[in-house]
Amino acid sequence: MRNRFANAVRALALLLLPWGEALQYQPLDIYASHGSEECALILDSPGRSSLYDYTYNLLRGGAFPPSSVGSQTCITYDAVNRAFVEASKRVHVSMPKNEKWRPEDLASVGELLLDISVNLARTYGLTTQQIEKYLPQIDTSKTLIRDVCPAFLSTVECRPGKYRRFDGLCTNLEHPTWGASLSPFVRLLSPRFSDGMNAPRIATSGNDLPLSRVVSRTMHPDEGFHDHAGTVMVIAWGQFMDHDYTLTATPLDAMNRNDPEECCNRAPQDKNPYCNEIQIPEDDYFFRLFKVRCMDFVRAFPGVRPGCRLGSRVPYNLLTGVLDGNTVYGISDEFANKLRTGYAGLLRMNPVFEEYGLKDLLPLKLDIPDEGCTRPNRSMYCFEAGEIRVNEQLVLTCMHTLMAREHNRVAKALAQVNPHWDDETLFQEARRIVIAEIQHITYNEFLPILLGKDVMQKFGLLLEKDGYWDGFDPNVNPGVIDAFAAAAFRFGHSLLPTAVERWSKAHKFIASKRLSDLIRRPFDLYRAGVFDEYFMGLMNQVAQAMDDSITQEVTNHLFKKVGAKHGMDLVSFNMQRGREFGIPGYMEFRKFCGLPGAETFEELFGSMPNETVRRYLSIFEHPADVDLWSGGVSERPLPESMLGPTFACIIATQFSNSRRGDRFWYELPNQPSSFTPEQLQEVRKTKLARVICDNTDLIDTIQIYPMVLPDHEINPRVPCKSGILPSIDFSKWAEFPQQAYAQDYANDYSGQYGQFVK
Repeated sequence: MRNRFANAVRALALLLLPWGEALQYQPLDIYASHGSEECALILDSPGRSSLYDYTYNLLRGGAFPPSSVGSQTCITYDAVNRAFVEASKRVHVSMPKNEKWRPEDLASVGELLLDISVNLARTYGLTTQQIEKYLPQIDTSKTLIRDVCPAFLSTVECRPGKYRRFDGLCTNLEHPTWGASLSPFVRLLSPRFSDGMNAPRIATSGNDLPLSRVVSRTMHPDEGFHDHAGTVMVIAWGQFMDHDYTLTATPLDAMNRNDPEECCNRAPQDKNPYCNEIQIPEDDYFFRLFKVRCMDFVRAFPGVRPGCRLGSRVPYNLLTGVLDGNTVYGISDEFANKLRTGYAGLLRMNPVFEEYGLKDLLPLKLDIPDEGCTRPNRSMYCFEAGEIRVNEQLVLTCMHTLMAREHNRVAKALAQVNPHWDDETLFQEARRIVIAEIQHITYNEFLPILLGKDVMQKFGLLLEKDGYWDGFDPNVNPGVIDAFAAAAFRFGHSLLPTAVERWSKAHKFIASKRLSDLIRRPFDLYRAGVFDEYFMGLMNQVAQAMDDSITQEVTNHLFKKVGAKHGMDLVSFNMQRGREFGIPGYMEFRKFCGLPGAETFEELFGSMPNETVRRYLSIFEHPADVDLWSGGVSERPLPESMLGPTFACIIATQFSNSRRGDRFWYELPNQPSSFTPEQLQEVRKTKLARVICDNTDLIDTIQIYPMVLPDHEINPRVPCKSGILPSIDFSKWAEFPQQAYAQDYANDYSGQYGQFVK
């Protein structure tokens, strides 16, 4: 009887396997009569079956040991539960009250899932492909894992609404976590961990890759070429966008919460387990002068996949994967409320120049004053904004200030046409418009300069001139791509100038300051009129060329302490981050983007400068080992583009996903969040030049496109008051009071939130 049953099950299991697939994804009901013996996953190849599964099935009178189902292996739910119990002995999971997950709390769940995954992979001898493609198919809600799975990653009920959630949940109604904060980075290619699960990437030969600092000093010296058209405003907007997109969750030091944990000067037993220090060779041309042999660096926290699925290590993002102005508004209700005045829809500001009749600055950062800030004394404070890195360097602080002022300008304009609107309505409507402005400027001014028209067209990034764009695709995940976060969108590091200039309203150079002296020290802005001078500088100063030359201000002096003679190396960070993420090498991304690969370095001649190829040859064993960031910035730019083809491909893919996968995208029709056709045409008037004119005090002439140097024919300077830079007509948002009161407030903000369902 048992043999007949076993044969029947075997035949049924084979029939249920789709042709060409190695696994049956869904749990098989055929094992239901045997309860916990149910297969969580069937491998269509002989693996090393769990002795536990074999014995358990035998003792329970199971139909067959998993290794005997033809050439298949069954991983049971019991095996997953057993791995859970074993992992729980090693990993303590933090379960916060009220579902308020801190990065370190979520990381503890990620550690547990990784431990379980490693256990199963070893037990069953899983291949890298099986780990990546099939292990995440196990339904962990049928295991003990469900008891530690955060509610926002298990079941979220979404309701369509007019306003976005701050945390990005419910951007996609069918996949609520897509594009949400605390979500894993999206992988374009399977990771290349040296052990298949967790350990950073190594060379294809099995040897160690060259030290990150060796790649930095050899491949990316400071040779100081300049671009001929792009201004430093490209960098300013690019970093502002980057901080709308990505912040990798990592362990932070207990003091100011914005530096990596100290690793280099601690005994092994005292080090954070995430320490992955950057070693500096003894003969380093710069750091040997100060006897520095090590730079602090920590690995990213392991993330938790939606549904708490298993798999290899995956880092995660603290921000949202859509352009939603979280630089201005934050990523939680609590923080957004902290940034608001509570009346008239306004954000809190600091009217420090009120007596001079000048516009406000950002509010003071009082709660953790040293977070991301190097203060000269206790009476000096940095600034607070929607994103914690607002003080990372002064130019970024300027961008935050500009857009916070823009929010308040829009809120006041809406209050003029709708005096009956309350604080919440004014805030949310102003936020909706400012997000639309950010999206429009990014795709209409920033990306064309960065990518060029051909790439924009190829990836569907060109905006509509009128009418709606009905391109939302619920099957597109707008989450941030790992290669975008850790490599491609760090292209701007190549453009960074050695010094940041201030110019007068008459477009005359005033002075400059070393970039390293402005990092985490935005205090110049407390001098009246200086804000405008920095903006004039951003529009008049030429950016560095997009190439493999990087200023020493960030390769030797990054985050330099006051009075110190050296800092850290941003390029080494880029290399180290890409490797610990498990991001494949530059060559694999060339192939992904449809470009020819290379088996020898000589085959790269033509793709990048000859001298660059020769340098690679001196430190790397094989072209496949070259790091993505390093290879990407070294490529020759495409025609009419600032970027080479590989970075253009990755960045265009991200921005395509961000547009097509965003239910709240400003051009969309037929959504609760959609603008009317008349409002949409007003939003399309948005120009960065207009935003600068409206939110500065002294600037009265400006080139039409501030990210490009002024040119009297192509990009002329025009008066702010000219009709060439039209303003948004907010009367298109006017709403008659009787209409407002007649509504049942179906789109009231309190109704937009999805509910967690346990």
